[in-house]
Amino acid sequence: MYATEEEELALTQSVVDYKKKQKQRKLLAHLYAEGTSTLAQLAKVLHNSVPSVTALVEELISQGWVTATGMATGNNGRRPALFSLNTKRQLVAVLDVSTHDTKIILMDSLRNVVFRCDYDLRLEDNPNFLTTLVGHYTSALADSGINPDHVLGIGISMPGLVDARRGLNLTYKNISQSNDSLPSWFSEQLKKPVYLINDTKATVLGESRFGGAQGKKQVLAINIDWGVGLGIVVNGEVFQGTSGFAGELGHIQADPEGELCYCGKIGCLNTLTSALALVRRVQRDIAAGQVSKLAAFRDNVPQIDIDELINAALQGDSYAIDVLQQTGFQLGKGLSVAISLFNPEMIIVDGVLTKAADFILNTLEQAITKYCLSDFRNDLTIELTKLNGTAKWLGAHAYVMERVFASY
Repeated sequence: MYATEEEELALTQSVVDYKKKQKQRKLLAHLYAEGTSTLAQLAKVLHNSVPSVTALVEELISQGWVTATGMATGNNGRRPALFSLNTKRQLVAVLDVSTHDTKIILMDSLRNVVFRCDYDLRLEDNPNFLTTLVGHYTSALADSGINPDHVLGIGISMPGLVDARRGLNLTYKNISQSNDSLPSWFSEQLKKPVYLINDTKATVLGESRFGGAQGKKQVLAINIDWGVGLGIVVNGEVFQGTSGFAGELGHIQADPEGELCYCGKIGCLNTLTSALALVRRVQRDIAAGQVSKLAAFRDNVPQIDIDELINAALQGDSYAIDVLQQTGFQLGKGLSVAISLFNPEMIIVDGVLTKAADFILNTLEQAITKYCLSDFRNDLTIELTKLNGTAKWLGAHAYVMERVFASY
């Protein structure tokens, strides 16, 4: 059976439209990554003529995606116009949820923070958690004065075993009253696309797209926070694993005779190296009479936190320095396993303990040298994050934007 002339015309038109959409998606992704471009630069990226690209850009301008931002610099001849994403109409909300607080950050399409508010909302097995989070988001949006129609999507970053395919956090199962997808539930409340990502995967995505790992193919990013997470980049993309759980370095066994981890296992790396574990250990030692500058808190041990520990080390306190150096060694020992498995070209260290980098990094590298084959170490660099605590937000932002572009 042959297609009619009308059917052939419709098929041809649909193919043309599909190819045009593909080019516009690539154009949007390029502007997102680069910030600004001229028509000639975009023509090279798309392997198209300047007139063809001009038509694509004009359509995206009419739809509110792209805007002209001025003229390119240069002294010779007529300066070409620069184009970028429309920062006033394309915003993303990042909900940075952790076990100690929640931050709501509104960012424009070029990743500038236009509004931020911190809330005393902690991730815990609480059936009211999601409704409270919705309330905070609604009030944050109202306080910002931003038109809700200008929010493209919402990215939720949180710790735990996050199954991004099903939209579930299997570590904190009781934050929803049923087994429904968290993004779907949130999206129904706010009528916006919502995307869920594990916090460490958001961190390594931010480093890969905008940080020290730009252009790198094989990268590990260790997030030393209240838990220990490992983000993995393989061939330039974040490695998820079957269920999205890849990188739970904090739950490899580091001490068979060690403490009970909250996961139910004995001696996990988290029990030795997470900020929470360090604070608990120091509080116990000080209460038991440990000689240290931190002994000033002996009558009120709960006041000792990770910042007090690091400050004591910076003031030369031997006990605090020893605790942090031992932590670095244990982290390096755990990382050695990941290095042997993934053979990375770079490791980026991020998280709250980066403030103690002077005490942690040396022993971390010593442990890697001790426990890894030298050939693995030869082509490996270890760096502190250069994103100053924003890698997670940038990664969550990229996670949303890349999916928005894909559905354009």
